[in-house]
Amino acid sequence: MPRGGNRRRWALEECRGGRIIASTKARQGGDQGVSERSRSAEAGDPKKLAVFASGGGSNFKAIQTAIEDGRINARVQVLVSDKAGCGATEFASAHGIPCLRYPDPSVEKDKGLGRLLEELGETHGVDYVLLAGYMKFIPPELVRSYPREMLNIHPALLPSFGGKGCYGMNVHEKVVDSGVRFTGATVHFVNEEYDKGRIVAQACVPVSPEDSPEDVASKVLRREHELYPDVVAALCDGRIVWREDGKPVISTVL
Repeated sequence: MPRGGNRRRWALEECRGGRIIASTKARQGGDQGVSERSRSAEAGDPKKLAVFASGGGSNFKAIQTAIEDGRINARVQVLVSDKAGCGATEFASAHGIPCLRYPDPSVEKDKGLGRLLEELGETHGVDYVLLAGYMKFIPPELVRSYPREMLNIHPALLPSFGGKGCYGMNVHEKVVDSGVRFTGATVHFVNEEYDKGRIVAQACVPVSPEDSPEDVASKVLRREHELYPDVVAALCDGRIVWREDGKPVISTVL
């Protein structure tokens, strides 16, 4: 039984329409496992986000669209990218979102990290960090600065096809070569190991024997654009609850 005597009924993998969502139903009066930051979201104040992206930024665009449509109670305070002039930075500039380059080849490594942490924390007051196709290593100092407050989306069903070197088209090539009949997308919290953070939600897509890696990539990306905004919305609404066993679940009630 959870601390405080509040019983909960957990539905760990509720598959609806190809989507696996970790969810929970709680009795009234209990908020076990909800962080102080999550509780503050219930007051209705928009959360402040930092998005990290390296390429075209399609997941960034999906999140921004959901914000503009009112589906996510947040605003993107800053885009962080390692590539000047990529699609993500162009989109950010067009929407009046400040851009920060990290790592910046013109700045020493330690100074660059210090500036990044200062920009996120003091300048922009970032609540949550979202990795959306960011291809650089995330420093442990940054991960520790946002415990349970940093999400990533991976183009496969973790723990399969994850880890160092499993990104982009490499993942889909491995999926096709393996002969599996399902793959998908995973949203997980970030820790100091590649793709090892706790899974929040997954979405499935079928893999046909005739599919090329490019076919699989296209199907998975469409799912990513649906899944990631949904999970970010839950995070900003304070609906992600941490169980006593250390697993996050999306609550169906507040």
